[in-house]
Amino acid sequence: MPTKFKKQPNKKAKLSKKSSDFFIHPTAVVEDKVDIGSGTKIWHFAQLRSGAKLGKNCIISNSVFIDTDTVIGDNVKIQNHAIIYHQAIVGNGVFIGPNVCFTNDKVPRAINPDGSLKKATDWEISTLKIGDGAAIGGQAVIIPGITIGQWAMVGSGSVVTHDVPDYALVYGNPARLHGFVCRCGKKLQNIIQKNAKNIKFKCPCGEEVEIPIKIYRLKVDNLPKKKIWLR
Repeated sequence: MPTKFKKQPNKKAKLSKKSSDFFIHPTAVVEDKVDIGSGTKIWHFAQLRSGAKLGKNCIISNSVFIDTDTVIGDNVKIQNHAIIYHQAIVGNGVFIGPNVCFTNDKVPRAINPDGSLKKATDWEISTLKIGDGAAIGGQAVIIPGITIGQWAMVGSGSVVTHDVPDYALVYGNPARLHGFVCRCGKKLQNIIQKNAKNIKFKCPCGEEVEIPIKIYRLKVDNLPKKKIWLR
């Protein structure tokens, strides 16, 4: 028979919600001053640092790390072993795959130039923002200061070094724009309207999505082909 866990907060944490509003597994570590929305579930060995804010109905999976002052929206799913460093802002309905890593310093060092160990105040933190409905595949790495647009999709194993537009499909190392996706997740291919400013796609699900022409032109297939010189 599977073990049944009671809905109760970590005894070490001073939480702002009633214990009946959310679930924290007994092995999870939730520090003081963590704000947890109703319906949220925090599973085995997850760690939430002080000042983190989680919205409603989130799923925080096995061994997830969420750093101080990070803001997580409603209905967010964060899969096993994902690392969300300070200071990330994650929108509503975002999917973060297993082993995803959000980095937060472009020039990381363990020590200062004089050889002394760096303190928290020595780090130059860059905020990372994830738009509503975006999805990030497993093992992806997000470089500091990046913004990932609404409903964008990042392929597994990608290294994201530039901002990702709304509805964009990016993958690779470094991640590049390979197309656009619908809110349902399917790749957009059927162009139904085109003008000087926008391109409108229609998904098989019936959804219509407009992409600015300046963004569409960044697609890999639209870029000038590199010349190969033969000797």
